[in-house]
Amino acid sequence: MTKNVGGIDRTLRITLGLALIAAAATGTVGLWGYVGVVPLLTGLVGWCPPYSMLGFNTCSMKK
Repeated sequence: MTKNVGGIDRTLRITLGLALIAAAATGTVGLWGYVGVVPLLTGLVGWCPPYSMLGFNTCSMKK
């Protein structure tokens, strides 16, 4: 697995994932809020399967 999720993208995914999970845990939103696990995991790992399938890469190029 080559990393394909860059810095800002990773930060946004982790933040959004944690926010959704927290909202679901406190009852602010329904159980669907636990879908925040997906962006959280892809942000922590740095690899997103749909990005791979579609050829996207938000990582900076290393020279």
